[in-house]
Amino acid sequence: MAEVFFNPWDQTYKYPFGACKKDTDIHFKIKVKSPNRIDLKLILKGEDDIEQSFSMNKSEIDNFYEIKLASFDQVGTYSYFFQMEEHEDDRCYRFFYGATNPNLGKGQCYDKKEKVTPYTLTIFLSDDKAPDWYQNAIFYQIFPDSFAKSSIETIENPYNNILFYGKTTDRPYYVKKSDGDIARWTYYGGNLAGIKEKIPYLKELGITALYLNPIFMASSVHRYDTADYMKIDPLLGSPEDFLSLLKEVHAQGMYLVLDGVFSHVGKNSIYFNYDGRFGSHVGAYQNPQSPYMDWFKFEHYPDDYKSWWGIKDLPEIDKNNPTFQDYIYKGKDSVINKWTEMGIDGWRLDVADELPDFFIEGIRKSLDAYEDKVLIGEVWEDASRKISYGVKRKYILGKSLEAVMNYPFRKMIIDFLNQQFSSKEAYSQLMSLRENYPKEVFYNNFNNLGTHDTPRILTELSGDTKKLELALQMLVALPGVPCFYYGDEAGVSGQADPDNRSFFPWDSANQELTASFKKWIALRKENKVLTHGDLLAFYTDKSLGIIRYDNKAFTVFIFNPSNQSDYITKNNLKYSQNIPDQILNIFLNASIPSNNALYLANNWE
Repeated sequence: MAEVFFNPWDQTYKYPFGACKKDTDIHFKIKVKSPNRIDLKLILKGEDDIEQSFSMNKSEIDNFYEIKLASFDQVGTYSYFFQMEEHEDDRCYRFFYGATNPNLGKGQCYDKKEKVTPYTLTIFLSDDKAPDWYQNAIFYQIFPDSFAKSSIETIENPYNNILFYGKTTDRPYYVKKSDGDIARWTYYGGNLAGIKEKIPYLKELGITALYLNPIFMASSVHRYDTADYMKIDPLLGSPEDFLSLLKEVHAQGMYLVLDGVFSHVGKNSIYFNYDGRFGSHVGAYQNPQSPYMDWFKFEHYPDDYKSWWGIKDLPEIDKNNPTFQDYIYKGKDSVINKWTEMGIDGWRLDVADELPDFFIEGIRKSLDAYEDKVLIGEVWEDASRKISYGVKRKYILGKSLEAVMNYPFRKMIIDFLNQQFSSKEAYSQLMSLRENYPKEVFYNNFNNLGTHDTPRILTELSGDTKKLELALQMLVALPGVPCFYYGDEAGVSGQADPDNRSFFPWDSANQELTASFKKWIALRKENKVLTHGDLLAFYTDKSLGIIRYDNKAFTVFIFNPSNQSDYITKNNLKYSQNIPDQILNIFLNASIPSNNALYLANNWE
């Protein structure tokens, strides 16, 4: 059988690299070495599942077959592989060439078409550059109840049936009923004025932007059960407190992004009003004549209604409803317009998969009327390949989300450092995401080591602060915008919700760990190649290498989480894209101690 080789991560074989803009010409080359005549076709399939075949021509360069396609006029994901017929004497052998699984760039031969794992290709609408401030940002995510209490302002509790902790050192806890539903939420009492008072601490840490979990009126401590989108939760403070915080954030050259929860509301909200606290004339549950009645989907009024993932506390909204669209983003006095006009710098959309593409595009269009605002979506998987409720999502392919929360990077980092992923698998995930995402989105992605929805990073790494420092360096080294979850720098641990939401240990923070965070955040800010530089990657049997470079300088990080030291040589180094000799020469023959990283930086001159 012929010797065949193709690798879309090497621009010798596919150009341009990765995702391509609509109507871009794409060049494919495949190397086939055989003494026999070869008939070779590129098999291409779009999202409509219609298969096309294109004959490839023998190139002037020995053993290469090539084709240039200019037919990618539909935004979305294409799949492709190669079909070969080798003619030997009077016999013809048909075989195929596709991707490995997991994708390692270079592929493999298949004897039957139905066995082939195809390569995939992203076609996007247009480059979608985020604001400069966002691309250069270092974010800090704050769960408002658990970060800081004001030392000078006391807030009275206006609500019934909630409990406040006696000590901020107590672990988070929900009081539950016998059926498992939450009967009482427990609060620490963190507030907006407290956040404002801690801005000097955040500035010293190196933070330039804040992402706040929901701050609107709600019945729970997490506030993803919105009661009124137009009001600040009084437990967090007054409208004046919010404006004061926003003013101080901007005065310090920082930015603020809010959490928008538009898939569902709380059952105890002005819109649904399950328990009647807002009067019988307002909510859909209390009154079928409510102006919000057609926002919801009742199977049998009033008790049988569609809710988010079956959680009855969270009645689901019909996003196709024009009145709801006007209320959230279309109307002059919409939720998006009200808070954006106040001066916030962007939105993070909760459960973006639950919002139709047109709905997200509508929010983006409203935001584009303002200067330098950013729109981030919560997506847990590879957003370029996401199928939600049977629909292939296009929310990162132009005029929609500028960034998504990069949970795949988080998983890659944790699994690699815990040695559940080999360096080869980590390299494969990194390169696959880089290939699949439009470049601007890949560099805009909202990278994290943990959030309010995950166990704490220190817990994920079994309390090993040395591994946490490696994770921190990986986040700093990788393309995207880093976001740190409050308290990680202080050594806060915790399992999943609610244990991951304990109060910030202001009197007992791990100062050594905090100093490490400061060090690597400062490096990220000072070394601009880590923000804007191109990416190369490599691996050995033990280590993963990340190279960032531009036309002036380059940096190299090599991470070795194994229990043995690693010695880098030409023989054990593996990569798909050529690494310039000047970069290679600064780390070849380097020794990387076990559970450690090597950082190197240099100029081209």
